[in-house]
Amino acid sequence: MTITDVFRLYSTDEHCRELLKRLRWPDGVTCPRCHHKSVSYVSTQKKFECVKCEYQFSVLSNTIFHDTHLPLDKWFLATYLICESRKGHSANQMKRVLGVSYKTAWYLCHRIRAAMVEAQKEKLTGTVEVDETYVGGRERGKKRGRGTKKEIVVGIRQRGGPLRFIRAQDVTQGTLYDIIAENVDKTVDVIVTDELPSYNFETTQFKGKHKTIRHKDHVYVQGDVYTNTVESAFSLLKRGIMGTWHKISAKHLPAYLQEMEFRFNRRKSDILFLDTIHHMVTADPLTFENLTA
Repeated sequence: MTITDVFRLYSTDEHCRELLKRLRWPDGVTCPRCHHKSVSYVSTQKKFECVKCEYQFSVLSNTIFHDTHLPLDKWFLATYLICESRKGHSANQMKRVLGVSYKTAWYLCHRIRAAMVEAQKEKLTGTVEVDETYVGGRERGKKRGRGTKKEIVVGIRQRGGPLRFIRAQDVTQGTLYDIIAENVDKTVDVIVTDELPSYNFETTQFKGKHKTIRHKDHVYVQGDVYTNTVESAFSLLKRGIMGTWHKISAKHLPAYLQEMEFRFNRRKSDILFLDTIHHMVTADPLTFENLTA
């Protein structure tokens, strides 16, 4: 789908609502309160009314779109831009493109990010690469990398498969093992990491499945032992932070990681835009108060 397709197919509120209705209720409209299927449509209010419990609701009720005052065609355009921007789309860019205030654009982008999440993630298997990186501004006079107060992001990528970005509190052995065990299946063939001592699996379910590449010895590829695949994903993340968003707060970092992961894992999908809209119409609402709490 191209941006001209979005303008052509979803330029009116009616067309947008029709798509949302099909995505939210593929088997017919159902009352969200009592789950009854006998509903009538109140066209003057663009709402449905349940025949059984008389509850009134719209296709936007209790979704990411809940209580929005922004026209749906602008929602759809914003979603397309975020989906198709490999390095993300900033609120300032969105403000200029849509002609809205910065506050509206910022809230809009975060609501779309909130829907970019998998309900259930399958554990990674095969050959899996694990590495960590550090994001955030550099403190004057402080060293870079491990030992700084930057935010830690652990990357786990299955070769030829999905990517995971996880914010970590530290890089201790226990923390890294918990993250890896939660995201990597015990049937994994091999886990490839660098020489950080915290990557020690000798007393775990991954014993005998760990290979190390020694970066400090300037060795980056040794046969099929390398972490270049996950590092390329880190490169994309950092280009997004430095070139698009410029600054990310520690509080909202997981949302940006979630967006990057969601888009990266669907980079070859022909229905990325529709898939994202489907997540938005089935996700729980995100209020401005909760976002800024």
